[in-house]
Amino acid sequence: MKKAYLFPGQGAQFVGMGNDLYNYNQDTRTLFEQANEILGFRITDMMFSGTEEDLKQTDVTQPSIFLHSVILAKALGDQFQPDMVAGHSLGEFSALVAVGVLDFEAGLKLVAARANAMQRACEIQPSTMAAVLGLDDFTVEDVCQRISEVVVPANYNCPGQLVVSGTIAGIDKAVELLTEAGAKRVLKLNVGGAFHSPLMESARVELQAAIDASTFHAPLCPVYQNIDAKPHTDPQEIKDNLIEQLTGAVKWSQIVQAMIADGASSFTEVGPGNVLQGLVKKVDRKMETTAAKL
Repeated sequence: MKKAYLFPGQGAQFVGMGNDLYNYNQDTRTLFEQANEILGFRITDMMFSGTEEDLKQTDVTQPSIFLHSVILAKALGDQFQPDMVAGHSLGEFSALVAVGVLDFEAGLKLVAARANAMQRACEIQPSTMAAVLGLDDFTVEDVCQRISEVVVPANYNCPGQLVVSGTIAGIDKAVELLTEAGAKRVLKLNVGGAFHSPLMESARVELQAAIDASTFHAPLCPVYQNIDAKPHTDPQEIKDNLIEQLTGAVKWSQIVQAMIADGASSFTEVGPGNVLQGLVKKVDRKMETTAAKL
């Protein structure tokens, strides 16, 4: 009977997020105020009383979700007893801090560096993503390979739901070909760029320097990483996989399947929203899923 803890990525944000956590006790308040100092602006104002538009800015979204997840995990105290953890995209950083691979300040600085690097990469080349519903992975991969523009599978979210990433022209072509191939829906996403694709190479190089300069420790329990869906405990391996994550696909379906195969009997989502609980249920309807609550 193993407990798996999951940490959400971009898209889980909502107006007012974290306000209850800020007011939970002095320790949580101190962490939020420390974050304001580290980031150099009052991210708490954006989280608690900003608009949806404010929260959509990558340099706000990513640290906001990270802070909500990490501070919640810390506030859980002895209730937080994971046998295994994983985070979706940005959530991998939250997971690493929650299990002691990175300290709070180092994790937040990396998340801020990642958000800024991704923002710059988006400005270098306009690009986007699209969600593909109702097609098997192989068909989607095959269609992507037939397009001359850059288009790659970016997020294997659950069976029948795969997100592709690429140039604007490439995604337009993919929408057309994937619809012809029998997808139920192909939905262009309102995102700033082609995350988890080769178009993020400039961001990967920038982030690598920041990751290499950070100290990584052995985790409290195995971390199932996005790039290969395997459990890792070696700090150097974790580091290398985290660097590859920006240009590689998020293998979320495979992570959930691997955790179940390794004995996970319950999944707890730590952070805003309930997207990951829904994805677990799509992999295995019988799995017990909950949201972490104080």
